[in-house]
Amino acid sequence: MKSKEKSCENTLKVSFESLSRNESLARSLASAFMTQLDPTVSELADMKCAVSEAVTNCTVHAYKNTVGTVYMTMKAYSDRSVRIEIRDKGCGIDNIEEAMQPLFTTDPDGERSGMGFTVMENFTDGVRVISRRGKGTKVTLTKKLSSLRSDT
Repeated sequence: MKSKEKSCENTLKVSFESLSRNESLARSLASAFMTQLDPTVSELADMKCAVSEAVTNCTVHAYKNTVGTVYMTMKAYSDRSVRIEIRDKGCGIDNIEEAMQPLFTTDPDGERSGMGFTVMENFTDGVRVISRRGKGTKVTLTKKLSSLRSDT
């Protein structure tokens, strides 16, 4: 028996400069896009936090002390799930497994805690990272929204 496949109902693609002030723009875009699925307040807050961490990684790590472009693709599916991809064309990640370990940071003397990927994993149902040195990184965040609203 073939399982029912989910279909993509809507897609939004945006790009913006890797400036720290654009982190709030990315959070707002994710929130506005997700409202079509009637998420709970908690589900919105979770994804906004995860998106914030992914965009911060682009701003702080991917482009280091330069300005590049952050690409954000959001997809809403018929099964009430959402997928948000945050992509850059920055320096890439040498060792993804190591980078995803809690407290790992490439900036030990800076203000970074090394918890970005951990936060993303805790607020979503899935985090997938693809990266190529010198070519950039793509972080895909997925979340299945509840079928019944509990905060109404």
